[in-house]
Amino acid sequence: MRRIFPLILAVATLLPAASWKQLFNGKDTSGWQMTGPGSFEIEDGLLVTKGGMGLLYYKEQPFANTTVRVVFKTTGERANSGVYIRLPERPRDPWYGVHYGYEVQIDSKGDEWHRTGAIYSLSKAGGEWTQNPAGEWNTMDIELKGKKTIIYLNGKKVNEFVEGQTVPERKMWYEPVRGPRPETGFIGIQNHDAKSKVMFKEISVKQ
Repeated sequence: MRRIFPLILAVATLLPAASWKQLFNGKDTSGWQMTGPGSFEIEDGLLVTKGGMGLLYYKEQPFANTTVRVVFKTTGERANSGVYIRLPERPRDPWYGVHYGYEVQIDSKGDEWHRTGAIYSLSKAGGEWTQNPAGEWNTMDIELKGKKTIIYLNGKKVNEFVEGQTVPERKMWYEPVRGPRPETGFIGIQNHDAKSKVMFKEISVKQ
């Protein structure tokens, strides 16, 4: 029996480590689809929000048991955006991601339920929460593990949500519809409004 463990270790070292797959190529929006007004434009190899409310989603496949990484920076304290996860279907309108998926918020001045790393109005961002100032890059990793969603901001765990846990009552029409989300779903990013300018230089996944 003692010989088994060295063998297992030897085999493990030969297995390739999971690598990041880039979903944004830095040149155009190949593989992505926009819905709603506004747009995402390419500026110096970056995805940049333009215009009004919209949703840019990755149309090629849904994801499960995956880490989604976004590297972003804002241009002002109230610049607002978000990362959509667990969308049951390809979105039909720009509000679909808010109501039927989960929006992982990007907003440095929101409260715990609405700031960067929060699942918008459902699960608050806390812990060692630190977002870099406007003009500096931030990295957000979103782990999808079955019914569990774990969010890291700049290397610090700020949120953990488990499907079915107690959430605040829905009070406003623009808050997400309460209810279960699938373990496998599409992902996207939000263009919030014409005054918010957020830039993305990396959107990648690791399964």
